Amino acid sequence: MGILIVDDSKDSRDLLKTFLKGAGYKDITTAASAQEAFEALGVNGADHRHKIPFKVILMDGVMPEMNGIEACRVIKADAHLADIPVIMVTAMGEQESLNEAFEAGATDYITKPVKKIELLARVRSVLRLHQEMERRKVREKELIETLKQLSEANRVLTLLSAQDGLTGLANRRHFDENFSAEWRRAMRDRQPLSVVMADIDHFKLYNDHYGHQGGDTCLRQVAAVIGQVARRPGDIAARYGGEEFVLILPDTPLEGGMRIAEEAAAAVRALRLPHEKSSAAPYVTLSMGVACMVPDRSKEMKELIERADRALYAAKRQGRNRVKAAAEE
Repeated sequence: MGILIVDDSKDSRDLLKTFLKGAGYKDITTAASAQEAFEALGVNGADHRHKIPFKVILMDGVMPEMNGIEACRVIKADAHLADIPVIMVTAMGEQESLNEAFEAGATDYITKPVKKIELLARVRSVLRLHQEMERRKVREKELIETLKQLSEANRVLTLLSAQDGLTGLANRRHFDENFSAEWRRAMRDRQPLSVVMADIDHFKLYNDHYGHQGGDTCLRQVAAVIGQVARRPGDIAARYGGEEFVLILPDTPLEGGMRIAEEAAAAVRALRLPHEKSSAAPYVTLSMGVACMVPDRSKEMKELIERADRALYAAKRQGRNRVKAAAEE
């Protein structure tokens, strides 16, 4: 319990020190001026780490060069010291001076001549207050840390709830929520909304031949390519189910949707993942369908998905490993 006594009178310092030591307070430092107190406290940018961690300051109200009220104001302005209780020790009885002291940040006061019982009672009171403040700080810090951990856990849970566990793309639920939002936005802004449906050709045969672990690896590699073509912040690549993927492309006309689909299809072909059981190619390929609408109240969201899905199956009927637009049906 470090206590700092600041008083220009040696007799006053010695008296206060004697009272406090007699009550069991051992860690007592004295200063004969505000400047000496500042040096002991490390005021004005000094390194506080090596300073005595004072729990209370007994500050004389009247001192040469700088009085106790102004010294208190300087101490309270230092963020490292602002929470240390300051008890003003003064012979001034004027209410105005006491008001100034409290406005400067003083916690309490005692008057000279100092009475031992009053001194010790005031010191015990402010020390309890300081301890409670310190405990509160610890609790607040723990609470803040807990809140940070909860926030991070919620962020991870939100991400996981929106993410397909195998591929890392958006899952079906996230797709449904965002497709609905993008549909409404496109309707409001009267902008085209494109959807690309993609399916890995003969994936069941791939799984049967290469095993489920090989199939999972294939899905992850194809998903990574599809995710890369969804470059804009509003674009969403999702696993629609099984070996089927979907892209939402806001503010994108049919031609733009076709271009992105062709880019994805070419990138998957460039992987050259062997697929011995495919009739479309000796390596893994995609069949893709693209549809576009400018939403309005006469249309339903499912129409856009259905059109992209029909285009996808048209690509399959025509030999797979190709991209078809809904308008070409």
